[in-house]
Amino acid sequence: MKKKIVFMFSAIITTTVLVAQTGKENIDRLCGCFEVSFKYAETFAPEKEYKFHEREQIMGVTELALPLVNTDKKVVIQHLLVMGSGTIVKHWREDWTYENPVQWVYKGDKVWEKVTLPAAGVKGKWSQSVWEVTDAPRYQGSAPWQVVNGHTIWESTADAPLPRREYTQRSDYNILNRTNRLVITDKGYDHIQENKKIIRSNGSDQLLVEERGLNGYEQLDKGDCAAGEKYWEVHKGFWLALEQEWEKLLEAKNRITLTEKVGDQELMTKLFAMADEWKAQKLTAADVNSKIKAVLEKHIQ
Repeated sequence: MKKKIVFMFSAIITTTVLVAQTGKENIDRLCGCFEVSFKYAETFAPEKEYKFHEREQIMGVTELALPLVNTDKKVVIQHLLVMGSGTIVKHWREDWTYENPVQWVYKGDKVWEKVTLPAAGVKGKWSQSVWEVTDAPRYQGSAPWQVVNGHTIWESTADAPLPRREYTQRSDYNILNRTNRLVITDKGYDHIQENKKIIRSNGSDQLLVEERGLNGYEQLDKGDCAAGEKYWEVHKGFWLALEQEWEKLLEAKNRITLTEKVGDQELMTKLFAMADEWKAQKLTAADVNSKIKAVLEKHIQ
């Protein structure tokens, strides 16, 4: 009996180490050219009077997930939408960092606060930091990569602002409490969401409605995203400079408040106009950082 117990214990340790070692390999599988489908459905509301929103299903979006940094402990992936007309749209960015103690926590009303987690709290975990199209923060979460019932997954829960698909159409809640589960598949990966739409006011939370989401990423041939790679080669100088200025700003602050619109112009509109100037060589490497900094300072407190 003792021999069997020792053997079983050893097997558990070996499995755990194997999962930790393959975490980086799983993140590498999030890179590439993908056909993406988006499905969302509201599922439960505590109030009987609540009217469920229509189910949303968007199919056939081609997306390039381009690794900008790829080391053993950090992977930066820039997402680019490759439209049917050949138009490229800079999309969101995700940074994966191994045993990352620094987290930006969303508090609501476009306010984020920096927290530093103890080393024991992030040991063996990868943090996923998700950034807006403007490279502004969205949400962060830390978790280990695990094998559960034969499926390789990463899962965490974090508060976030409303996604574009919501805030452009409604304002009846102000916090999206997201449980994000990434599941590696034979064809790519699935991003499964269990979300709670919350009304946060005066320090208290009220659940408006729960939602399930499934974003499916199916690997395509690299050539299907060739236009995205060409776009990045032309525009990367500007977008990387923007990322650098955000890093400087976040390093210097413990709390930020983002104002999306100042006067009659939104931050995203200004930045995409500057990207066009970079492409037309009207914005040079010598002054791009200072001009980006001046724009960000107008929108961030």
